[in-house]
Amino acid sequence: MALKATITGKDALFRRLTEVAPNVAKYATEAKRKAGDELAEAIRRQAPTGATLEYMESIEADELANRPHQERVSKAAAKDPTAVGLFAEYIWRFLEFGTAPHNTAKGGGTVLGQATHREGGGTQHPGTRAQPHIFPVYRAMKPKIMKRIRAAVNKGVREAMKK
Repeated sequence: MALKATITGKDALFRRLTEVAPNVAKYATEAKRKAGDELAEAIRRQAPTGATLEYMESIEADELANRPHQERVSKAAAKDPTAVGLFAEYIWRFLEFGTAPHNTAKGGGTVLGQATHREGGGTQHPGTRAQPHIFPVYRAMKPKIMKRIRAAVNKGVREAMKK
């Protein structure tokens, strides 16, 4: 006996799942919010503090729909209307990946910037070392986050099966 499978896409699958088990979306949304808050807290603990703690305190999780124009850590657009994202100050990428040595004059590392530096304008910035604190924490927590969301979906399905 041969099995046949049809690939319908994530949207169609979730629509069908919601028809069969209406509480799945509610439980999954709650699980995503809780996982996002835990991830933000874990990243905050690993984040570089600096003198003011301002950057560290700016890291938070929220639904992407609540902040459509605010900068997020990931630039990829989410298809899920209840997706939760991580938000931080714009300097996150400089801290996460570091910076190369560069001239602070207008034009920076370009030919114009180097010429300005030779003429006495601007100063040479030595660059900063990478201080990875977002992606290592996310990679470590991803299995736990996925397990939590899967458990929430299963809870919704189990409830629908009992009715």
